[in-house]
Amino acid sequence: MTNRLPQKTSSTISTLNDLAKLANYSLMDTLNCDPDATENGADHAPRQVFTGHYVPVNPTPIKDPEYVAHSKTFFFELGFADSMAESPDFVRMFSGDISQVPEPMRKVGWATGYALSIYGTEYIQQCPFQTGNGYGDGRAISVLEAVINGQRWEMQLKGGGRTPYCRGADGRAVLRSSIREFLAQEHMHALGVPTSRSLSLYVSKTEKVKRPWYSQGSRSENPDMLISEAVAISTRVAPSFIRVGQLELFARRTRKNEHPKAMEELEKIVLHLIDREYADVIDRQLTTPEKVVLLAREFQRRLTSLVANWIRVGFCQGNFNSDNCAVGGFTLDYGPFGFCDVFNPHYQPWTGGGHHFSFMNQPSAAQKNFDMFCLALRPLLASHQDYLLELDEIQSGFSTVMHTQMDSMWAAKLGLDLDIGTLNPASHKALCNDLISELETLMMQTPVDYTIFFRELSSIPNDIGPLKKSFYENLYNNRAHDSDPKKRDAKEMDKRWTEWLEKWKTLLNSASDANAPSPRSSEEISRQMKLVNPKYILREWFVMPAYQQAAAGNYSLIRELQDVMTQPYAEQSKDVEDKYYRLKPPEFFEVGGLSHLSCSS
Repeated sequence: MTNRLPQKTSSTISTLNDLAKLANYSLMDTLNCDPDATENGADHAPRQVFTGHYVPVNPTPIKDPEYVAHSKTFFFELGFADSMAESPDFVRMFSGDISQVPEPMRKVGWATGYALSIYGTEYIQQCPFQTGNGYGDGRAISVLEAVINGQRWEMQLKGGGRTPYCRGADGRAVLRSSIREFLAQEHMHALGVPTSRSLSLYVSKTEKVKRPWYSQGSRSENPDMLISEAVAISTRVAPSFIRVGQLELFARRTRKNEHPKAMEELEKIVLHLIDREYADVIDRQLTTPEKVVLLAREFQRRLTSLVANWIRVGFCQGNFNSDNCAVGGFTLDYGPFGFCDVFNPHYQPWTGGGHHFSFMNQPSAAQKNFDMFCLALRPLLASHQDYLLELDEIQSGFSTVMHTQMDSMWAAKLGLDLDIGTLNPASHKALCNDLISELETLMMQTPVDYTIFFRELSSIPNDIGPLKKSFYENLYNNRAHDSDPKKRDAKEMDKRWTEWLEKWKTLLNSASDANAPSPRSSEEISRQMKLVNPKYILREWFVMPAYQQAAAGNYSLIRELQDVMTQPYAEQSKDVEDKYYRLKPPEFFEVGGLSHLSCSS
């Protein structure tokens, strides 16, 4: 996350009473409450919310909660004692019962509304009222803001029950999807990708709900059966959960002049966002128009960097609507996400996602969200033509900034230096870009495992032998005769890979150009490459056995995955390598819930 990373606090937070002393509810204390809301938070039926930034709402506790896991890494950063995760009052609060929290914690949580746009198009038809006033946190309820070590964190229960935005759903998350999100958030943090964080995960021993899912080995695109699954609550944590869709909601109401406070509410949410996410880079003394322009420039930097990082580690969010785009510039949505096994620019784990949210189209999807973000800011600059023009300039420059971020990312993955002191930098950069383009073609034609290929390349092999560990198709079948077309194709691919490797090494060696200030050794290049090319990735076929075992009350594989996936760049034990550094088995291809999944959770 772009906020400063917390260090371990000097004093340990051992009890819920210790944590309560750090409570500080900036959102509820400074923004507008829905005037139609109840004071006691008993507000669980679907309804329209016409105004206000939040609705007070009580979470619905899961029945008979049982501890599954907590993030030891995040607990350490926050200064939380590990023992707290299993203490009765902590379990009670973070499994949905906040009726007995110690003061000054509050006995009511809050949910927020937002608008929906998909790839730059506004939608209201999915709203049950056909007005757009029914979208929002349908099962995510924030229960605490606390300032810990000078950093503000908001803690939100995923699966915490119905809110006015539930649109008739049950407000629950199931153990399967909760485990996926819990593991993914901490894995992404360990990968160095800005993300919301995982705090804790509890499951009900008795409460279940029905969800569509896939039968064993099903190759159906969509779930083909209803299954009964245990409900769970995971707590996710971030400096704020403000989304592009939230700004859109208040901007739409302003443009349509839906109520007298529309412009005021838009300005309030934007200034609140700046205080929560950008206080370190935007001076509080500036005017609102000045702040708005700086916000746009900084969010552009964070968003482009985020998406380049997603592609660096092979992550596809799957559903990058504006309501799943955090304005803090970090990964928010872990519903239909997936990590690439086979490299495919069109990789899309979600059956409902389409090409527009596929792996290599994520930069374009980010631009569409940024366009909606800028549109939401425009009413605040309506009487400031100079600042409007500046915002337009920032918006139109998105693709250039995104392209630069992607160039830098690919160069880092390949150990290349785009700015070395060659006699002709433009020519050097063109050679690098050609090399990257040729590599993308080769990776698709072979095809290769995205993670294993770049990790093997990071050792700067002498020939293509080690790279073949990442090849999925058996193009190198020595039993085939030379007259066999497959054998000829394999020889041709072998030749092309060898030529590519030589070109790459030539460009690597150009870093030792006489004009370069300090030539890099192969060992140093390899070390740097291994810092950006992970060895271990949270592949879906690792996660499925973990949640299947968890459904039977065995949480050991979850904890094993926590250990392995929070050290994704490390050389781990031989047993870990044999188990987690390998190609996807052929029998898992095209299987529902492994190679693709629906958004149901």
